[in-house]
Amino acid sequence: MGTKLCSYKKCPAQKRPYRPGQHGPLGTPRLTGYGQQLLEKQKAKWLYGMMEKQFRTYVERARKSKKETGMVLQKMLESRLDNVVFRLGYATSRAQARQWVNHGHFLINGKKVDIPSYQVCDGDRITLHPHVQKTALAQQIEAQSKDAHLPSWLTYDREKREAKVIGDPVVAEGEQVFNAQMIVEFYSR
Repeated sequence: MGTKLCSYKKCPAQKRPYRPGQHGPLGTPRLTGYGQQLLEKQKAKWLYGMMEKQFRTYVERARKSKKETGMVLQKMLESRLDNVVFRLGYATSRAQARQWVNHGHFLINGKKVDIPSYQVCDGDRITLHPHVQKTALAQQIEAQSKDAHLPSWLTYDREKREAKVIGDPVVAEGEQVFNAQMIVEFYSR
């Protein structure tokens, strides 16, 4: 409870970091193990803007990997195109990044991609679509990206207006809002 998941200023979880109702402020909620796992799953789903079926697919794919499931899950979520656009500072929120990707504003290696769940790989180049570069949106994106703190696995060339993925997402640098191991345990029931 009380974790800020909102990108806007007046987040209800920050305003009142307790349960709703007359008994909310009196004590802290006692969650069971299942309740904690469910809360972690809901945080991750809400943070990346996914529905249950899509999120479950990510968990199943991560589970099939031979590596640690929690780390693989976090890397898969971080390497989504909408999340990369957000990390580059092009958008102020993941929802805005998702919308811009859906509208086809970005090219991956010179090809238009309008699927927010597209998995970027090492070496992929992300640029603005030529029809967007002439609009006010490009100026807005350029202004927002100047203040962005890029993770170590992304680079941005201001002259070419091109971002490049130079490695796998580093989970330690990402937002540690949720516990991936608890999510894996939730789905292994």
